[in-house]
Amino acid sequence: MVALSLAYERLGDAQRTFRCCDTSFRVHAAGIATTTAADTAQRTAERLRAQLDAFDSASAVYRLNEAGCVTNQQVARLVRRGIEYFHRTDGVFDIHQGRTEHDLKAYLRGDSDSLPRSFDTGTVTVDGDTVETDVPLDLNGLAKGYIVDRAADALDGIGRRGFVSGGGDMSPPTGPIAIESPYGDETLLKTLDTGWSIATSGDYRRERDGVDHVYDPTTEHIGARHESVTVLARRDCMEADALATTLAALPLADGRSLAEDWDGLEALVVHDGVFHRTEGFKHHVLDE
Repeated sequence: MVALSLAYERLGDAQRTFRCCDTSFRVHAAGIATTTAADTAQRTAERLRAQLDAFDSASAVYRLNEAGCVTNQQVARLVRRGIEYFHRTDGVFDIHQGRTEHDLKAYLRGDSDSLPRSFDTGTVTVDGDTVETDVPLDLNGLAKGYIVDRAADALDGIGRRGFVSGGGDMSPPTGPIAIESPYGDETLLKTLDTGWSIATSGDYRRERDGVDHVYDPTTEHIGARHESVTVLARRDCMEADALATTLAALPLADGRSLAEDWDGLEALVVHDGVFHRTEGFKHHVLDE
């Protein structure tokens, strides 16, 4: 009876809410040993942020952008994926734009009154865990999704399940999840019931004079082109994060074409108040 009692005491529900990547993160674990799992997930997220925050002078990404070379397993993983998406999106998702990202963030924070005036080209190579680059890199379109993925991995275990969300990016949820309206009201656009990762992007997160963090270096256009983009990705949250940013930067027709052709991807784009979704998106919507 004592052993059985102890086993039941270990069953429970644990949640953690904390700041990470300049946004609010939430960890939810249910089942066995949830307190330990939730704490591990939070520590994982915070440890990775410390390595991947390009604006933190102690981070590996900062050192890479300053010195042009760093040996770090996490950074190497992001750069490999970034190179992949650079080619698959014909340069729209472009990790070579670290200088653009820095100047754009300075404008959005109010530290500068000038928007980026040019976009970089450069060469990036990865050899094992060593990354070399001749231009500063922008890995922000991957980092938050990657951190969500790795923190969610910390929740895995027999008799336990859970999810991690951060600033619109989410590992596969354990129940129905609602898509918020981009118009600042309490309307819910859709309720999702999915086993895929989720990411959102759009101009409703604008920060200054109608300018937000999204840009398309192939056309040098700054700002999201749609009110919101919700992406579901079978692969992981890092893919959902990257493609939500990409679709937000693309004109509607180009974004819809890319999403339809991308295996393991579904998307909902809200453009001028009209919903545009890929054919398979309906299979992830509750009661539809």
